[in-house]
Amino acid sequence: MKPAHSFLRKHPFNANDRSAGEPAGHLTAALAGNPNVGKSTLFNSLTGSSQHTGNWAGVTVSCSNGICRSKTGSYTLTDLPGTYSLMAHSEEEAVSRDFICFGDCDVTAVVCDATCLERNLNLVLQILETGKRTMVCVNLMDEAAKNRIRVDLEGLEAALGVPVSGTNARRRQTLGHFLLKLDAAVKEEAPAPFFIAYDPPIEAAISIVQPFTERFSPRLSPRWLALRLLEQDEGLLKAANTFLQEDLSQDAALSEALKQAQSVLYEAGIFEDGLKDRIVSGIVAAAEAIAAQTVSLPEGTYGLKDRYMDRILTGRIAGYPAMLLLLALVFWLTITGANYPSALLSDFFFSFQEKLIALFLAAGAPDWLTGALILGVYRVLAWVVSVMLPPMAIFFPLFTLLEDSGYLPRIAYNLDRPFQCCKACGKQALTMAMGFGCNAAGVTGCRIIDSPRERLLAILTNSFVPCNGRLPALITLISLFFAGSAGTYSSFSAALFLTLFILLGIAMTFFASWLLSATLLKGVPSSFTLELPPYRRPQIGRVIWRSVLDRTLFVLGRAAAVAAPAGLAIWILANISINNISLLGHISGCLDPLGRLLGMDGVILMAFILGLPANEIVIPIIVMAYTAQGTLMDPGSLADLKTLLVSQDWTWVTALCTMVFFLLHWPCSTTLMTIRKETGSMKWTCLAFFLPTACGMALCMMIAAGTRLLTFL
Repeated sequence: MKPAHSFLRKHPFNANDRSAGEPAGHLTAALAGNPNVGKSTLFNSLTGSSQHTGNWAGVTVSCSNGICRSKTGSYTLTDLPGTYSLMAHSEEEAVSRDFICFGDCDVTAVVCDATCLERNLNLVLQILETGKRTMVCVNLMDEAAKNRIRVDLEGLEAALGVPVSGTNARRRQTLGHFLLKLDAAVKEEAPAPFFIAYDPPIEAAISIVQPFTERFSPRLSPRWLALRLLEQDEGLLKAANTFLQEDLSQDAALSEALKQAQSVLYEAGIFEDGLKDRIVSGIVAAAEAIAAQTVSLPEGTYGLKDRYMDRILTGRIAGYPAMLLLLALVFWLTITGANYPSALLSDFFFSFQEKLIALFLAAGAPDWLTGALILGVYRVLAWVVSVMLPPMAIFFPLFTLLEDSGYLPRIAYNLDRPFQCCKACGKQALTMAMGFGCNAAGVTGCRIIDSPRERLLAILTNSFVPCNGRLPALITLISLFFAGSAGTYSSFSAALFLTLFILLGIAMTFFASWLLSATLLKGVPSSFTLELPPYRRPQIGRVIWRSVLDRTLFVLGRAAAVAAPAGLAIWILANISINNISLLGHISGCLDPLGRLLGMDGVILMAFILGLPANEIVIPIIVMAYTAQGTLMDPGSLADLKTLLVSQDWTWVTALCTMVFFLLHWPCSTTLMTIRKETGSMKWTCLAFFLPTACGMALCMMIAAGTRLLTFL
């Protein structure tokens, strides 16, 4: 998963620019490592409040930078995206590879997980092969101790030939040793590239090419560059050409040597794919040998608890029911916990409205200005905040708890097979889960998917799951028409009914992914590496802090930014009349035939259209239109709202069709703008608009027609 801090508001930033607010003499250090090794926790502990977030030059991948100080100097730390290998398969991995291999960086600190060091050493050895200044940080030493895993740090340092530090990133007092080793890595001369012995044919091919890459030493390791030339990784070679300011393919002698080396490999039966496999095998064998010398594991019991839990949570029998129960539990907690604070916020904001009106009157402001700013802009903002903030403040921490505990990757594992059947990628399950909080955030999260085709599938179908802006409306309509009487039973039944609707959205996600894969986005699903991290006890305080700052306030601010102008536009439409009928009335009248066909009416359809900037204002617009008011109305209690809706001929069929259309209709304007930014194409943005809308309209027409037919019969 992408680190939570990547959801912060971004600004243009060049990661290689040392002059941006840094004192002279600063050294630069990169934090690299696999996902889920505590790299970002280490970064946050080292930099504290000095960090800032930006974009890598020329790409959409975000980066975080901060300043930390040791006893002998200061460093600008760059938190690189998590990567398993320098053999990049995604934009994030390519950014990490290029920064490590070709970036203006004094030292790279590779963060490893002490509980699974052997796996992490694969990346360490690849970085050491480049000959760059490197240190190794073995993190989570406390968890290793709890699991009776012992790591010989001195032996590891001797085996790797670079400084090694053991840390617990959650405790800042353990980071002094890390900074000492970081200083030691910078002070030492550049280490000799780590030597990994590959198969004899590969070694023979390297020996042919390496004499022609010696001229690039010490900027790049000649042996490492020769091996990369043999691999023919286009992305890496393009970055190398930029770094060396030379097109290596135009070097006639080097090209001839590559042909000879490839002939040696071909004669040994080693072709392009086989070459990469054998290189990886050589790295894995070296990592295994070092781990065998430096890591002591307990006999038989290590990981037994995690394996037992995985048998349940990822098993064929219990895996899916466990997901459904957790989903229902999260929604039940959100529903029951959001009602009271939402009512308090609503009372506060709408009581404050009267004071603002009195202030405007005292200042002599004209009626139209008071109406536009207070009854239009402010009232819509009050609705958005009071309805949206409480569910988000509950849902996002619960979501982050699942993320920190290690369960979300297991959801992706469980859903990989269904997505594979749709010719999509299992990682889409993670981006779909992000969409429950905010579809725009889910679209941004699709960057974790390597394949461009599968990334586009995830982007186009992310809005099939309801975001936090649509959940309150669904909860309200479920409570009014389907959840029974008030009380505990009502909250449980509402949660179960909402879970069924979420399952409908997930089913439609599968269907739309399959449809796109069979038509516009044909292709074969790719394989991917998904690490199942160990189960960990989440840090409650950090979870709440991250959820409030990085997600809740960010999403709320973005929603408020689009809701304010929408409130002004709605007030204008409600207060300009033609033939004593407001423009809202005229619009709803024109839309009424189509609305009736969809099992709704023109007012409901108009509310969805005007709610494009923010889904939170759809219900208020419906109330405003039904009461013939020129401002958004507070319906009061749920009983008052139900009485109003029933008086306008609402039935359970109307409520059901409205809920289905809430679930399946065009994304909000913020999500559409995010899709436009991520895809760079207006064509795919339009498809993202029309695809869920067409599905929703078709399903609503089927429900309406079916109920009419049953009534007739």
